[in-house]
Amino acid sequence: MSLISYAFSANYKRFLKNLKEISKRENKSYIGLIFDTVYCVLRYGLALTDYLNYKVYSRTRKERKEIVGYRMADKFYQKVSPSEYKDTYTIKPMFLEKFKEYTKRDYVVPAENNYEQFLEFIKKHPTFMIKPLNGLGGKGVSKENANEIDDKKAYFDNALKQGMYFESLVIQHPDMNVLCAKSVNTMRVMTFNDHGKPRILWMCLRVGNGINSIDNFHAQGMAVNIDMETGKLVGNAIDKDLNEFVEHPTTHVKFDGFQIPCFKEAKELALKACTENDKILVVGWDVAISEDGPVMIEGNRRPGFDLPQVLSDRGRMDIIRDVLKDLDK
Repeated sequence: MSLISYAFSANYKRFLKNLKEISKRENKSYIGLIFDTVYCVLRYGLALTDYLNYKVYSRTRKERKEIVGYRMADKFYQKVSPSEYKDTYTIKPMFLEKFKEYTKRDYVVPAENNYEQFLEFIKKHPTFMIKPLNGLGGKGVSKENANEIDDKKAYFDNALKQGMYFESLVIQHPDMNVLCAKSVNTMRVMTFNDHGKPRILWMCLRVGNGINSIDNFHAQGMAVNIDMETGKLVGNAIDKDLNEFVEHPTTHVKFDGFQIPCFKEAKELALKACTENDKILVVGWDVAISEDGPVMIEGNRRPGFDLPQVLSDRGRMDIIRDVLKDLDK
């Protein structure tokens, strides 16, 4: 997909509907907003979703220059996360094997000759996760119960055909269950391998909505800033539609001030994992807090700037400048 086609790859009907609502709410010309959108796509390399998510329609020219759109992000990741090294991160079983010291989970990849291995797996893990071998945004991920699968061979064969694999559950720390027990709530920790010296660029906590079994921002989850020194949540949570939540909608636990358990250990885990690859220099790690401490769920070699910019309520070109300044050294 070309960059221009990506910029306009959106649900136009929904986008224009949202633009009409913004026009009324902000008292701005609807036609003017359409022309402004096209201008921002061409001038700043934004996608249509960027225009909405980052409230570009209300930003000054100076503020717009600080927004990391699809074009800038693509150039950045070409430098710090070259695609020729992507498989270790995008092919999930490869990641689990490479980072098994950090993931600490069992998994089975269906093959023609390992059905018996699958049966042993579900005997040990009667409740498990099924995931695409290569997926983004939590799409296709679900929690399964082996007791509810009548024809296990047919289930296994279908997973093989669909390119899925099986993974053992992470049993979440009780303190994190207080916030939301329906999903495993993960810290997104963006790190930079600065010439062998790892450092954290930014972090937040992603929380499930209490209905879905995953916490992804793109699956109706929400996210909230973390104080990088104390591990306490800061401010309100925000979802993909920019709704704000003072407390969790189902557990009614207040976000601001909530303390993440094992926070120091979680930071240390991400920083250590950051040094495992000297080709993929910027990674967005998803770190869960289990009963036994922090574990790695996955590493995203193109972690995206939607969470940092939505939660910061501003563009985060400062992150890119910070990395490139040291990279050039």
